[in-house]
Order: sequence, then C-alpha cells, then structure tokens
Amino acid sequence: MNTRHHEFWPNRIPKSLVLPKTTLYDNLLVSARRYPDKTAILYYGNAITYQQFLTQVDALAGYLQNRLGVSKGDRVVLYMQNSPQFMIAFYAILRANAIVVPLNPMNVTEELRFYMEDCDSKVAVVGQELYERIAPLIGTTPLQNVIVAAYSEYLPSDVEYPLTPDITSAAVRIDNPSVTAWKTALSENMQPDELEVESDDLASLPYTSGTTGKPKGCMHTHATMQATLVGAVVWNTLTPNAVCLSVLPLFHVTGMQHSMNAPIFSGSTMVLMTRWNREIAADLIQRYGCTHWTNISTMLVDFLSNPRISDYDISSLKAIGGGGAPLPEAVGQKLFDMTGVRYAEGYGLSETISQTHTNPGDRPKMQCLGIPHFDVDARIIDPETLRELGPNEEGEIIVNGPQVFKGYWQRPEETEKSFIELDGKRFFRTGDIGRYDEEGYFFMVDRVKRMINASGFKVWPTEVESILYKHPAVQQACVIGVPDEKRGETVKAYVILNEKDRGKVTEQEIIDWSKEQMAAYKYPRIVQFVESLPVSGSGKILWRLLQEQEMASLKK
Repeated sequence: MNTRHHEFWPNRIPKSLVLPKTTLYDNLLVSARRYPDKTAILYYGNAITYQQFLTQVDALAGYLQNRLGVSKGDRVVLYMQNSPQFMIAFYAILRANAIVVPLNPMNVTEELRFYMEDCDSKVAVVGQELYERIAPLIGTTPLQNVIVAAYSEYLPSDVEYPLTPDITSAAVRIDNPSVTAWKTALSENMQPDELEVESDDLASLPYTSGTTGKPKGCMHTHATMQATLVGAVVWNTLTPNAVCLSVLPLFHVTGMQHSMNAPIFSGSTMVLMTRWNREIAADLIQRYGCTHWTNISTMLVDFLSNPRISDYDISSLKAIGGGGAPLPEAVGQKLFDMTGVRYAEGYGLSETISQTHTNPGDRPKMQCLGIPHFDVDARIIDPETLRELGPNEEGEIIVNGPQVFKGYWQRPEETEKSFIELDGKRFFRTGDIGRYDEEGYFFMVDRVKRMINASGFKVWPTEVESILYKHPAVQQACVIGVPDEKRGETVKAYVILNEKDRGKVTEQEIIDWSKEQMAAYKYPRIVQFVESLPVSGSGKILWRLLQEQEMASLKK
C-alpha cells in the first residue's frame, strides 16, 4: 500500500477505522434511542423527530412484510424524488430484511422495465408524480404491488417556498387493487417481524449509470455501506449538532451516503430538498444554520453565480465538498472568500458506494480527487499490461478497500473481468484513467472509453476541461471528440460563460487562450457557447449525449 499521502492526513483522525458489524437499520435505531425528540428531518419547515422517523419506518416495514409478502433477500424498488418518504422507505425496506433498489426518478417506462426484470422486484415504493410511468409494468413484469406516496403529505400547512406541483400536489386516490396509498400503509401500524439480516447480507443494489452498456446492479452489503458512511462521519466531523443540507439525489450513492445515511448514523439534522433551487438552498442554509453540504461542483457553480448570494448569511457552513466534475478555481476561491471553507473534492463510484478518495479539509488541492480514504489501497496500473505505475504516470485507477462491492447482480462474467489480483489483494478496476503526484494525491485524467484520438495523440477531455475552467469567463465546459478529415478526431468544447461575460468574450478568444495553456494537439479547435449543458439525475454532465447529438448533426 502506498502511504506517501499519510503525511498530509488530517490531524486527530485515525488512518484506519474499525467498522460496525451491525446493520444500517441499527444506526437509525440507536440514534432514535439516543435522541428521540431531536429533529431528524426538516422538510421545507416541517420537523420530523428521530422517534417519529423510527416509528414510521417500523410501521411501513410491518406492512411490507405482512401485507405485501416481502421477505429476506427480496429486492424492493424505491422510485421517488428526495422526500421524507424516500428516507422512511429506505430504512423500512432494510427493516423488512429486504434489499433497496434505488432508481433514478428520471427513468421512463421502458427503462424501468429493464430494472424490474433484471432485479426481479415484486414491490415498489413510488412517488405519486411517477406512478403513471410504472403503472404499465404491474403484472407485465415481476412487479405486483406498489405503494404510492405524495410528498405534500409531509409539507407544513403554511409552506413559504415556491415549490413545484410535483411536490405540492395533494394525494390522489388510485383505483387499482395492486396500489396502496402511503398513509394507508402506515395507518395499519403493523409491527415488523424479527430483524434477521446481518452485516454481510445485501442491503442495496444501486445500478451503474449504463454509460458503457446496460446498467448493472452493484451488490452492496450493510458492511460495505457502513465503510463509506462511517468514514464520512469521521472525516467530516459529523456530530449530533451538525445540520446537513440534503439536496443531492438520494437514489445516487453520494447523496445516499453523505446526505442521508451518514447524518442518521451521527444523529444529525437533515435539511431536505426535493429539487435543487439556489434561492431556496441559500435561505435554508441561513435559516437553519447548515454546517455540512455535500454537493456536486455544477450545483455549487450555480449556487455561487446567484447575483443575490451576498444577501444571504451562509457563514454557518463548515464543511463543503463533493465531486462530479472539477470545480473552477475562481469558484473555489469565491467560496473560500465567503465562508472561509475550502471545497474538498472527492472520488468514488457506484461500485464503491461513494468515496474511495477525499481531499483533506485543511489541505485540499483544486481539481484533485484527493487521497485514498480509510483503509483504501489505491494504485495506478497500465490498463493493457497491468503493470503497476509510479508517481505522475498515467494509467487506470484500481482500488481495494472495505467499501468495494461484492460484484454485479447476476453477471458473474462481468464481475470477474472487473477485478485483478495484485500482491495477494483483489482490486477493482475503475475504468478511470488517473495519476498520483509525489504527495500521494490522485488526479483524474479521464474515462478509458472517453479518450479522443487526435492525429494519433491521446487527448483526455477531462484534462482539457480542467484547463478551460481556469479561464475567468468560463462557468462550465464539456469537451468531446468530433470527426476531422485531417486529424481523424479533433477537440470540441461546449462552454457556458459567466453571465457578466456573455456577449463580451468570443469563441475565438477562448481558442486563442487555450493555445497558450496546453499542448498543440490538445487545445479545442472548435468552441460552441451554450446556455446550458445536459445533466444526469445525479447532476453529472452528459458528455455522451452531446457526442451523439454532434454525430447525428454531421450525418444530416
């Protein structure tokens, strides 16, 4: 194991963690017993205590078992936006000895069909606004029963915020014997059977995004999930007094672990948002004194580009970090000037249930993945020869650690291809090209499959994007490869300018600036200004969609 990063490890934090042998449900149970009257969830002004949280979890678990026949090892789909019901259902499924299958609420019917058939789920808990998408699958896939929840049932009667109709719509009666209303399920107040699962049993089956083929379910146990959530608690100093802004999508592993499971472990308060809105976020931070906020860089860029941001007091924030894309240096500096907090980027995958790397809060590096987290052995190898590489040599990132998944659901061959043995350890091949510096900090170069071949030279889009972010007028950037008669492929950059620079900076100026910042074969030959970039449900820029759109336009 490379230990060069230990010199820069945060003070007063151990380099190794002894992890619980208990289940995720036990985390909630302990917090509810310790802090029964403490606010667990604040939902646009409505407070839910830890005891109320636990009581509703148990009632829903009892219904799942006694009415819908859910038993140990069953997969239960959770298909809804951020809401108190998402959190309650997540823990109720675990309390019913079952496995949570969290699905992106942006999925449509045919996408859902694949998941239902792949994980063989007979029961789903669904947001009311999403019901029409899943309804055609009842009886035509393994799906037999659906519990439908309206988020409005957890809003205060005098909600102050301008929320969207999918949040505020009242519960609607659905006349289908396979459908149960959320309130009906809870009102039966059934108690669950004995908790049978242990730490090595499967807890969740998050699916990969499917950017390199069909989505694959990542098998995570209670133990693998405890690794990153407990690690987040210790690394970020989450205490019962912490107040977390929970706005990342909870179906995604980063939101799931950092915005829900970690705060529940520590007995912290979660200020929950269903949809991102920078004005509402700023007001909530000011009103409730939020101390911790895990986000994605694109969210922070939008937050700080709000011309009214200086009207809000966000000084309560003490720990801010995330990932998804490199954070522009100017944005990181603006955050520091306003809060005194350095943005700490991290790195992880669905297969590692969030972080394997994180930047130390008191010594972060910009546009950097960070250093290997607790008990993680991370290395760089040549993706073809599998030879281990040294500092500043680019190759594939491989990781070994307690958070690494147990394999892909019903895909033993793909599981086998995803691991290698090195020095007697089993390492997961991330498919990401990176490097580490002399101090042991890791940096992303790009996805193996995203490389641009320009005149025989390898161009990594993420590297080009990182340089573009240094231009003071660039708010966001996404780089793709496009066909070129002479070079085979050439580099194109989609750029969103800061509002104050729109109409003042030209595409050619960006190209000319880029020539001075990077090698001749790397700089973008084409720059296109856009108002927005397509993003996934977890907020990542969908570079592949831009690539497909570009190819389609060239064929016309």
